Amino acid sequence: MSQSILVFDSGVGGLSILAEIQALLPQHRYHYLFDNARLPYGELEEQTLISGCVELLVPLVAQIKADILVIACNSASTLVLPALRERLTIPVVGVVPAIKPAAKLTQSKHIGLLATPGTIKRRYTHELIAQYAQDCHVELFGSSELVMLAEQKCAGIALDPAVFRQLLQPIINTHIDVLVLGCTHFPMLKAEISAALGEGVTLLDSGAAIARRVQQLLQPNIEPMSAEPDIGLVAAYYTGTLSHGLEQLLLQQGFQGIKKLTAKGQFLVA
Repeated sequence: MSQSILVFDSGVGGLSILAEIQALLPQHRYHYLFDNARLPYGELEEQTLISGCVELLVPLVAQIKADILVIACNSASTLVLPALRERLTIPVVGVVPAIKPAAKLTQSKHIGLLATPGTIKRRYTHELIAQYAQDCHVELFGSSELVMLAEQKCAGIALDPAVFRQLLQPIINTHIDVLVLGCTHFPMLKAEISAALGEGVTLLDSGAAIARRVQQLLQPNIEPMSAEPDIGLVAAYYTGTLSHGLEQLLLQQGFQGIKKLTAKGQFLVA
């Protein structure tokens, strides 16, 4: 039987996680919510981020009868998981920066983490580094500008390679051999980031690992329904304004519906 999976992010970056999950589990129903009214999350106050996510997600989970919730946002995952798990009875999966596999992969023991400023400063992130990369020198790079560039790329706006060279210059000068993409927006910029950094740097993200975790947590044996609902990309939900470019992207992805939500997770547009 197909199950209902809700994937959440501040913007369209979480589509990179959704794609990994859907590739592994094509038989399920997918809903995608992005809180673009408050983008970027990496610059929000912690309590504002927590309360806003709870107000959005708890009612939507109930409305769509979600079987599992994926927080496809590193900034949110470092803060909101306990509050959501307290309010919800379904599994809630967060995104963890791929520090552990990076520490195993590096040859130079010199790695980098590229994330939002919020993720970079979180205690959770530093605990991951202390636990899994104690034998490595880990460089931390925070950027909200790259989040917005990913949003622009998804909206069909051409990006200037020189901007990436400028933004990533601090990384270019460090001679790392592995860079963790600690924001779900950043895999959408892999080509641009790779071009700026050169072939000597391997880029890692958590998408495949999150997909495997979702597979583990989904209920394996449920009686089939008499009328099986449509599988695939059921609906995308947003909270801010939707540009024509982003609307076209979501339609091209295959979403059957696009709906706007209020700040408390209620539908505004059917």
